[in-house]
Amino acid sequence: MSEVQHAAHPSSHASHAAAPRTAAVPLQVRQVAGRIGAEIAGVRLSGTLDDATFDAIQAALLRHKVLFFRNQGHLDDTAQEAFARRFGEIVAHPTVPSVDGSAHLLELDSAHGARANSWHTDVTFVDAYPKVSILRAVVIPPFGGDTVWANTAAAYMHLPESLRALADTLSAVHTNAYDYASTHVHADDTQLKRYREVFTSTVYETEHPVVRVHPETGERTLVLGHFVQKIKGLSSQDSAHLLQVLHEHVTRLENTVRWNWQQGDVAIWDNRATQHYAINDYGDAHRVVRRATVHGDVPVGVDGRRSVVLKGPGATLQ
Repeated sequence: MSEVQHAAHPSSHASHAAAPRTAAVPLQVRQVAGRIGAEIAGVRLSGTLDDATFDAIQAALLRHKVLFFRNQGHLDDTAQEAFARRFGEIVAHPTVPSVDGSAHLLELDSAHGARANSWHTDVTFVDAYPKVSILRAVVIPPFGGDTVWANTAAAYMHLPESLRALADTLSAVHTNAYDYASTHVHADDTQLKRYREVFTSTVYETEHPVVRVHPETGERTLVLGHFVQKIKGLSSQDSAHLLQVLHEHVTRLENTVRWNWQQGDVAIWDNRATQHYAINDYGDAHRVVRRATVHGDVPVGVDGRRSVVLKGPGATLQ
């Protein structure tokens, strides 16, 4: 594919250096798929990255929805957190404890049942779910273990007009108390039971508009994924049918990008405009990734409706 440049500084015309850099120069951006995803080369991620280069990364993220960086093996937990803070306040997972030695990083370790092989947007069972997620590859299996992302803004834009109009009016209830075990094709019962107990140690339910307006781009994006329990006002059967129709539009191959992980890779995605799926196809091999998430904002629908917490911390008595 052709390489395009995103200027990190309008007056910078420096040539591309072979070694990673922290100076404010144009980004080397290679678009990976037609509607989502770009790889950025030649940048050494850190909490001290210069403002111009960081601003260019943010602009590229809003455009491409997910960014991939190879050769970031210099990052440890502390450095990953420091870089994540450039995007805003970093927050811990609401129920799963952070990895030892960190206040905020979530470790997803296949040896402990963390194989989330289903389509989801991170933590949508709370109201102000994360706006950005930063995932670092720690242990990568010799085969498999790819992650696929879908562009929920593109999915909305390519819906039939009548279905867009319907989606604009809908709200859905999201919860962390879903059938976690049903999404796992390779994990023993003990692992799943333990992970589910932790994951649902506090039960959350939040009602989100099915279509939210992105606070930075103005795009309309679909707020769906495996945390959705039901569509408000519909029977369970009708809700399931309609959710399946919308899900099929989100996950059309044209809306997706697939990333083959290497040791030291980092992926950053706009959690307000994407879903993702970690493929569980690596057998007994070991896979460990660590995720930082950045505090988000309460979604607002096209008609001004805001998300409402129904159960869990922040819920209001009805």
